[in-house]
Amino acid sequence: MVARLTGLSAHVIRIWEQRYRAVEPRRTATKRRLYSQREIERLNLLRDATQAGHSIGQVARLATDKLGRLVAALPNLQAGATRAAAAAPKSISFLDECVAAIKSLDAHALDSGLERAETALGALGLLQRVVAPLAQKIGDLWRNGTLTAAHEHFATAVIRVFLGKSARPFGAPDNAPVLVVATPAGQVHELGALLVGATAENLGWRVTYLGASLPAAEIAGAAQQCRARAVALSLVYPEDDPRLEGELTQLRESLPGEIKLLVGGRAMPAYRDALEKVGALAIENLAQLGATLDHFRKPAKKAKR
Repeated sequence: MVARLTGLSAHVIRIWEQRYRAVEPRRTATKRRLYSQREIERLNLLRDATQAGHSIGQVARLATDKLGRLVAALPNLQAGATRAAAAAPKSISFLDECVAAIKSLDAHALDSGLERAETALGALGLLQRVVAPLAQKIGDLWRNGTLTAAHEHFATAVIRVFLGKSARPFGAPDNAPVLVVATPAGQVHELGALLVGATAENLGWRVTYLGASLPAAEIAGAAQQCRARAVALSLVYPEDDPRLEGELTQLRESLPGEIKLLVGGRAMPAYRDALEKVGALAIENLAQLGATLDHFRKPAKKAKR
């Protein structure tokens, strides 16, 4: 409701609260936020100030009356926003900006581009519309020789830190379902797995992230120890590893039947036959992953007696 009243996304409202203490709503006994009319008015003022070019970090701590005077003194907001939009280089998208930062090995520029995209698109929008296409683009540029393995490792490292930082304020409760995320032995590219973990965290799952190229027995052991509801694997490269079918078979045999096995990633279609043999669910994209995780959150229906 507050998002509709202010025109801000729910994600931006939470970020402004968590990072900048822009508003401090009360909480119910079940931890739901309760916003007063004054806080809604304050969010509207912050929206107007930031649209006029002020940094949220600069204005978030201002008293509401002072913030109101600042906004009242602004020139026509719509005209200002139009000028700002016209001044922005329209040819450079968030994706283009991130690719340029990776080519330059500029960690600050990549982090800044991701942060701007997150503010504009929200957490899931960032993952689906920027980071997922970026992972695809990095793979394409690596294959044609434009980027080196060093660029790919650099991008993965920066994105890993950024996603971890973004997810920290929204940790899932202790009773949330657990998802174990990894890449199986031989699969050394982990950016896809990072995407899966970040998506699951944004959907309220507790994620146990194991990293890249882990043997089946290790993944199964971690899943059982965490009492995971599902295991998600990312397959990116190579697409013709003859050992992978054996790893998938061992993993499925080592997991209790109630633990679901999800497999996605760029190389996933090449192993579709192996996935069918072990009963794994093939995940085509992050939207399908989200729908699948939402389905698995629902408690199983009890059989009628």
